[in-house]
Amino acid sequence: MKEIKITKNEENQRLDKFLLKYMNKASKAFIYKLLRKKRIKYNGKKAEGNELLQAGDSLSLYLSEETMASFMEEKIVPEAVRHFAVIYEDDDVLAVAKPAGLLTHPEKSEDKDTLIDQVLFYLYQNGQYTPSLESTFTPALCNRLDRNTSGIVLAGKTLKGVQGLNEAIREKQVDKYYLTMVVGEIKEAGEISSFLSKDEGKNQVRVSDEAGTDGKESITRYRPVAYSNGYTLLEIQLITGKTHQIRAHMQDMKHAVVGDRKYGDPKVNQEFRQSFGLSNQFLHGARLVFSNIGGSLGYLKGKTLTAPLPKVFQQIIDDFFGENVE
Repeated sequence: MKEIKITKNEENQRLDKFLLKYMNKASKAFIYKLLRKKRIKYNGKKAEGNELLQAGDSLSLYLSEETMASFMEEKIVPEAVRHFAVIYEDDDVLAVAKPAGLLTHPEKSEDKDTLIDQVLFYLYQNGQYTPSLESTFTPALCNRLDRNTSGIVLAGKTLKGVQGLNEAIREKQVDKYYLTMVVGEIKEAGEISSFLSKDEGKNQVRVSDEAGTDGKESITRYRPVAYSNGYTLLEIQLITGKTHQIRAHMQDMKHAVVGDRKYGDPKVNQEFRQSFGLSNQFLHGARLVFSNIGGSLGYLKGKTLTAPLPKVFQQIIDDFFGENVE
C-alpha cells in the first residue's frame, strides 16, 4: 500500500487527473478500473475520482511497489545553459527576459535548451524545484513569444503561481506592451481589429475583415513613439494575443516590421542586416503591467515589469530617432 499526502502544489485538481499525472505511464482505463475496484481511498473512504484535492488530503493506493513503479516514469531535469535574464522573482512567480532566437517551448523532439528547459534547470539549481519531491507538479511558462521575438516571459514556480498567472492572462488582467520598428511613418495612434486565420502549411496567418470558418478576432492598439527617415518606432498594446498578430497586422497596414523574414520587406531586411547586423524582427516584449490582478497573486496589482532592449535595437533607435524618442 502506498500513501500519498497532497501538498500545496497538488491541490485544486480532481483526484482522477492527479492520478493520471502521478502514474504517468498508466492509461485512463487502468486508473478508472482501480477506482471501480476500490483500490484507491480518499481520506480513508472510497474514492470516486471527481473529488477536488486540498493540501493535507491523503490518498491510499492498494498496489504493490512493483506495480506502482511500472506505471511511474521518473522526472529528470536536463542540464541547460542559461541565456535569459531574471527581471522579477518571488516565491511563486518568475519573470525572465527571453533573447531573440530562443524557442519558448520545444517544437520537435530534438529541440533542446529551450526557454522552459533553462527555467527548469535554473529552479532546480537554486533548490526551488526538486522532481523527486513533486509527484505531479512541474513549473510552467504562462505566456510565450515567437522564437525571433525578445522580451518578457512569465513562469509559475508553484501551482499557485501557474494558476494565478494563467487566470490573470485569461481574464486580461495583465497588459502587454511591445516595442517595434516598422516601415513608413505613422503619426497618430490607432487600433486594428480584424480576424486572423492560420495557414498551417506556410506557418503564416491571414488577415480578414470577416470571421470566416476559422478566423479568430484580434485587436492591436498602437502608438507612435517616434518617426523619422521613413520609419516609425511604435508601442504596441496587445488586447488579444494571437499567433503572429503584431507582425500580420503591421503587414496588412503596409507598415511591415523591420527585419521580419516572414511578413516583412526583403530589401529593407537586407539593408538593416548589412548596416546593423539585425538578423531577426525588430519586435520586443518590453513591458507587462499587472493592471487589475486579484486572487492569490493580488499582491502584484499595479506592478510593472520591464525588459531592457537588446543592444542592436538600442543602436538602431539611437541612429534613426536620437533625441526624438520619449
